[in-house]
Amino acid sequence: MSSLKIINANIFTPLGREAARGEEMSRIKHIPEACVICEDGTITYAGPMADAPRCEADKTIDARGAAVIPGFVDSHTHLVFGGYRAEEFDWRLKGDSYMSIMERGGGIQSTVNATRTECAADLADKARWFLDRMTEMGVTTVEAKSGYGLETATEMKMLDVIDSLAADPDARIRVVPTFLGAHAVPKEYKGRTGEYVDLMIREMIPAAKGKAEFFDIFTEKGVFEIDESRRLLQAAKDAGFRLKLHADEMVTLGGAELAAEMGAVSADHLLHVSDEGVRAMAEKNVVATLLPLTAFALREPYAPARKFIDAGAPVALATDLNPGSCFSGSIPLTVALACIYMKMSPEEALTALTLNGAAAVGLAAETGTIEAGKSADIAILHFDSYKFLTYYVGMNCVDTVISRGKIVKEPLKA
Repeated sequence: MSSLKIINANIFTPLGREAARGEEMSRIKHIPEACVICEDGTITYAGPMADAPRCEADKTIDARGAAVIPGFVDSHTHLVFGGYRAEEFDWRLKGDSYMSIMERGGGIQSTVNATRTECAADLADKARWFLDRMTEMGVTTVEAKSGYGLETATEMKMLDVIDSLAADPDARIRVVPTFLGAHAVPKEYKGRTGEYVDLMIREMIPAAKGKAEFFDIFTEKGVFEIDESRRLLQAAKDAGFRLKLHADEMVTLGGAELAAEMGAVSADHLLHVSDEGVRAMAEKNVVATLLPLTAFALREPYAPARKFIDAGAPVALATDLNPGSCFSGSIPLTVALACIYMKMSPEEALTALTLNGAAAVGLAAETGTIEAGKSADIAILHFDSYKFLTYYVGMNCVDTVISRGKIVKEPLKA
């Protein structure tokens, strides 16, 4: 058993073991002069110092003058990949669209080519570098997708890398694996999407069982359209996967409605979601995972966060770190864009990056809040309020990070 105590804490946290919806997203519990006690990676007490049980801890942190918040959950990333695509960013700055870059051989296929040839050890080393950067910004749980193999062997190589990161006893961050073999149609199946769908159902989905908890798909015009997506999602659901969708990112296609129909845990992106899709997701409690960094990088309109919140749908925020459309895992910039351009309040943004992010990866009962029984995943800020997450625009103000009861980032020494 190991124990950790945080004293003189100024706690700000959402509460609950399921996603917060509508006005609930603004309800942040504030406990001044608080104490948090963690034993063997689990929070056993979070409340006023005056009521805290007497106990000796292996480590005590005095958080006087600092805000104590849950660790962030980055619930949508593509952090395992081969190669880079810096030149494509220049193409986009000159006016090329994301889809036109794909059509000229760039985009996802470019990363697929590199990932197929890169060895697992190199993929893992690169991913660990990104995980370290995430930890510095207060992320204690991250979702990681495959999707740059688009063939059985490479997709399984990616999932094996992700699983190795998740199982690493020295890992500073919890990793949730998602199978995204339906990220694009590979060049060898161009014009034969149905045959690639057959391959995924026949080989990939069975091979991915036990390696990933979630199945994700890029439901998009010219990629996997509604009927193809429904067929794949049903096959994955029948195999025991929980479902996610990249939905309505480039055009209004009905991906949000399909997510609700299929009982998906989340639908992500949603830049061009219809009003009907918003209502359907709210009715079925599908988490709307919004990715403002991607909209920013692609010069696309931001997802309608207020529509989702006002409709009573749970909203999460994530970075979408990937080598193409969004080469950034910046939590500070994600918060800034969400509040300044998507009109989310600081309270809603905090809930979206903690409790609701946890819900988007099926872990709301385990992490995302500071309360007894939850995993000890905590960030301590340099400032005394969570509102500095938005006020200190685009800058990291996380001083200390605790992941599953272990201190994984300490303040810089003066």
